[in-house]
Amino acid sequence: MQSVPRDTWLEARKALLAEEKAHKLAADRLAEARRTLPRMAITRDYRFHGAEGEVGLAELFGPHSQLATYHFMYPQDWEVGCKSCSFWADNFEGLVPHLAARDTALVLTSAAPFAQLSAFQARMGWTIPWYSESDPSFGTDMGVRFTQAERDSGEPIYNFGSSGFPVNEAPGLSVFLKEGDQIYLTYQTFARGLEMFNAAYGLMDLLPKGRDEDGQGMAWLRHRDAY
Repeated sequence: MQSVPRDTWLEARKALLAEEKAHKLAADRLAEARRTLPRMAITRDYRFHGAEGEVGLAELFGPHSQLATYHFMYPQDWEVGCKSCSFWADNFEGLVPHLAARDTALVLTSAAPFAQLSAFQARMGWTIPWYSESDPSFGTDMGVRFTQAERDSGEPIYNFGSSGFPVNEAPGLSVFLKEGDQIYLTYQTFARGLEMFNAAYGLMDLLPKGRDEDGQGMAWLRHRDAY
């Protein structure tokens, strides 16, 4: 692309700024719509295993009234955690104290045994609370775990029934609210809806080459200690 004088560049940048501001206002309206979704009462006592032993969903909140759970793809027969979910976890690291200041807990949940999760967490240097799903129905009910029969059916089973998924575990984020003893599911997002939590992608989107994934998807991605 040919170089232009600064005045020309600045004019083009200001025009784009107007579009960016409009996009931000639209995003603010969308965020408000997310917050006003109806809530769904959770009636099952899901069980998890973490550093403190076995706990229920209510214990994942800690002293807070809000909870965000990221389903980290790590089936029991995998030797290491998902590269893509690890990419997201790298972006989550360091957020827990900030979210706690806003009455929110953030945790990871996976199917693999806690000892396996703990070893991988130590390798990656993460401090985010990570729980093994002692009750496999949590992943099923949250729309991130599928049976082989469901996958073989060819029916759309992921992202609110909008697509299939190539393996039995999928990524997703679920948000809960606790009022007294009652827990509510207030929001979920999957697939590209998870991109808002990945600051690295946000930065790449500003670069001249963008994400540079054309034709290869995320084949470039590695665990951060394996590049």
